[in-house]
Amino acid sequence: MSKFTNYVRDSYHELTQKVTWPTWNNLQQSTIIVLVATIIITLVVWLMDFISSGALNFIYSLF
Repeated sequence: MSKFTNYVRDSYHELTQKVTWPTWNNLQQSTIIVLVATIIITLVVWLMDFISSGALNFIYSLF
């Protein structure tokens, strides 16, 4: 049981004393970057799907 208590104590100490948490502004900037990247990647995948679907429909219509 002492190993578990030491683990919890050390984890708490590390989270409160050693970890550098982002500021509110850094967190907002990172969130905006992730959202913009997600939207761009979604649009690229949608465009690739649209183009390949059209190309396959054209190929299938030939036969």
